[in-house]
This record gives sequence, structure tokens and C-alpha cells, in this order.
Amino acid sequence: MMSLLQKLAALLLFVSPLLRLHLLAHAASTSPPVTRKEIKYITIPASNNGEDYDEDYADSHSSSTKVVASIRTPLLRGEPQLCDYNPCSEDQEPCDRLATLTGCLCPGISAADVPPHPPRIQALLLVSEGQGRGKVEVQWCAPSSVVTQYKVVVEGHDSDPLEFGHASRRGLVGSLEVGAKVCVEAMNGAGHSAPTEFSCQRYDPPVSTDHKMLVGIIGGAIAVFLILIIGAVIILKSKVCRKAKRDSTDGLGNPSYSRGGTL
Repeated sequence: MMSLLQKLAALLLFVSPLLRLHLLAHAASTSPPVTRKEIKYITIPASNNGEDYDEDYADSHSSSTKVVASIRTPLLRGEPQLCDYNPCSEDQEPCDRLATLTGCLCPGISAADVPPHPPRIQALLLVSEGQGRGKVEVQWCAPSSVVTQYKVVVEGHDSDPLEFGHASRRGLVGSLEVGAKVCVEAMNGAGHSAPTEFSCQRYDPPVSTDHKMLVGIIGGAIAVFLILIIGAVIILKSKVCRKAKRDSTDGLGNPSYSRGGTL
């Protein structure tokens, strides 16, 4: 019995490699062959006119090939600069024209169909020379808006507001009382700006040079007068002290002198 089992085991060991080789051969014969797609290389000749492909080839392969034309973008040389534009200067070149000529950048400006932002009053100055002597000049800065004209309104004045052109940055409003409120409004086709603490200012006249000189003279005169009075008092007290000292010295030197009379 043991010899039979040993023969079967030896037969299995011999047959198993042959069976494995047979299965592998059968699988290889039954599996479909592996095919690879053919890769075609096409050489497109360059033309003298700068075209990327031949016209005949483009006509025959227009359905499968698309050529996108290159777009040239300008290269910026350096960073753009802000325009040399001062909103407080009068009668200067508009910023949009400067931007067109030089390529500079302008500050953002609101559209023409929007009421303008309020301007900013720069100063209220009393004119001391020329034809406007004694009048007050209002100076303002333009807002970042489209402006067609400016209007200067003085609180408490019965006269009509003064109007100035869009390029103006100053105007005379006549004589003003101390504390009078002055407002500057910007206007365009959509409306006018609302008054703010920056577009309105109260007039506070500066102290004139003549007034300062007069105050200085009066102050100096008072100071001299006080010095003279103090000096006179000091001299008078000094004389009184000397006389009292002299009298006391004379009484002690004479033995016949006494407070009660002569001996």
C-alpha cells in the first residue's frame, strides 16, 4: 500500500509541471494579440510670410487642425507714475488730458451723472493790496468728481451766491464779519455737493500788523511807567531811611541831648 502511494505522489510531481506549461500555452494562443497605435509625425514647413503651415496642408486638414494666432502684448517699462496734477491749483491742464499725453495715472473720478463730492476750503484770506483791498478771498481744492462750476455761499448775505468756472480755485466774496460762515459747492448736470465741515469755514480775520504795533507800543509805555513808579518809590524809601539813621546818630553823640529836653 505504501509503495502505491509513493508511486502516485511521484507521478503527480512529474505531471504538474507539464500541466502548468500546457495551460500557459493555451492561454497565450487564445488571448488576442496586443496592437499599438501608430504614431505619425508631420513636419510643417515654415513659410517666408510668417505663416505657421502650408496652405495646401491647411485645406486638407482644416477639420482636424486649428492654428491660433499669437497676440503681442506690450511690455511695460517701469511702473506707471501719477500725473503731475494739483487739485488746488488754478487754470491747469486737466488730468485726463495729461494721462492721454504722457500715460500717467489720474485719481479716481466719479461719473458725470452723479452729483459731485464736496470741495475743500483751503483758506479765507483778507486781501491787503490791490483793487480787492479789504475783501476776503476764498481758496478751495477741487473734488474727485466731474465739475461744471462752483458756487460760493455766504451765510447771512442777502445777495445771490457767487458762481465760478470749473477751472477756478479762488474768488472774492467782499467784506465779511468775524464769524461769518462761507461754503463752497461743486455743481454738475446731476446736482450739487452737500455742505460739510471741509467745504464750509467760518471767517476769523488775522490780527493786522498795525494793531500788533499799537498793542506793543501801549504795552511798552505801561511797562516804562511802572518801572518809573517803582524806581521813585525805591528812591523815596532810601532817602527816608538815610534821614532816620542820621537823626539817630546825631542824638547819641551829644550828651546834653535827651528825649525829654536839654539838661
